[in-house]
Amino acid sequence: MPGRKGLILAAVLASTGFLGTGCASSTTGGLAVLPRVSGLEKTTITAAISPVLDSAGFFVAMREGLFAQEGLTVNYTPAHGDTVISGAVKGQYDVIATNYVSYIQAQVTRAANLRVIAEASLLQPGGRVIMTMPGSKVRTLKELTGHVLGVNADANVGFLLAASVLTENGIKLSVAGRKNAVGFPSFSMPYPDAAPALVSGKVAAAVVSEPFVTQAEESYGAVPLADLDSGATEQFPMEGYATTASWARANPRTMRAFLIALEAGQQIADTDRQAVESAFVGLPQGAGHIDRVTAAVMALNVYPLGVDAVRLQRVADVMQQFGFLKKRFDISGLLG
Repeated sequence: MPGRKGLILAAVLASTGFLGTGCASSTTGGLAVLPRVSGLEKTTITAAISPVLDSAGFFVAMREGLFAQEGLTVNYTPAHGDTVISGAVKGQYDVIATNYVSYIQAQVTRAANLRVIAEASLLQPGGRVIMTMPGSKVRTLKELTGHVLGVNADANVGFLLAASVLTENGIKLSVAGRKNAVGFPSFSMPYPDAAPALVSGKVAAAVVSEPFVTQAEESYGAVPLADLDSGATEQFPMEGYATTASWARANPRTMRAFLIALEAGQQIADTDRQAVESAFVGLPQGAGHIDRVTAAVMALNVYPLGVDAVRLQRVADVMQQFGFLKKRFDISGLLG
């Protein structure tokens, strides 16, 4: 009987249609072996990937040696903030992984010409939450009015999720910080900085992602105020893998090989929690490493296969709803 990975990889190949021209598949000892793409344009890829749970499929693929099986050496760089997109434009990174809100904004403003090549994650309960400190005067979303919520008040998914949940609860938002609305910090607030900002009192509450949610609970006793997996943003598409359009055109076989390995990693991440835990525990400190205690209890997202245009159109539509976009954006232009 085929082993677990054999069954997973076979399912991936069947569902994504990778058994095509230029590929060959086989089995060894009952285990499926990934098809190899011939004639790679390059065998070393620089990948700037957000070091959060959304990227689990990538990290599982690295740990399981799936990229190496495709003849690829993937040099991983932790991606923080929207600078990853400008890095791709400058040719510093071949493949990047960050949120769709930033991709769409870059496309609309023509800061970049990107192509989303694979989905990374869909939000699940506990994946993104608004947190406060124990003993805080802010104990409900309504009580956030007149206080500062720690989240980057620009075109990013954390702000969009918060805007959606707050608006659905009848709460006003104001970047200017009006007394009758929820304000936002004037400084950068990446997820790793959320807990320290809460502890220091720089913000009354903060949008936090896993694994930082679990770490904030364990280290500081931070408590959830609201789960952002609700209403218009329930099971929201969080992150995707992208390249520049020019890189995709110049490296079609390399991209295909990367996707074969990545999709297998996605399928394993979506069905084997232990594989996800091991992948993050094995990362270096400062590059996504999670200790074993945190890994055992952190909330995971869904890790889909392929690219679903209907699902990703939700992101652009919610962006328009909350004023991120002046008019409707057709997501197909980003998918190529």
